[in-house]
Amino acid sequence: MSGTDKLTNKIEEVSGKGKQAVGDATDNKDLKAEGHKEESKGNLKQAGEKVKDVFK
Repeated sequence: MSGTDKLTNKIEEVSGKGKQAVGDATDNKDLKAEGHKEESKGNLKQAGEKVKDVFK
């Protein structure tokens, strides 16, 4: 289960980076902000998974 969670979190992070890039290219500040939010959310979840791994 943890491996699946890590993959999902990584996908969310990469998706956020993509949205940021598209937002930059199209000068869409809302899309760029949404991408930044998604990337941060993915990073935070990944950190949580790493903490779980330490305590296994």
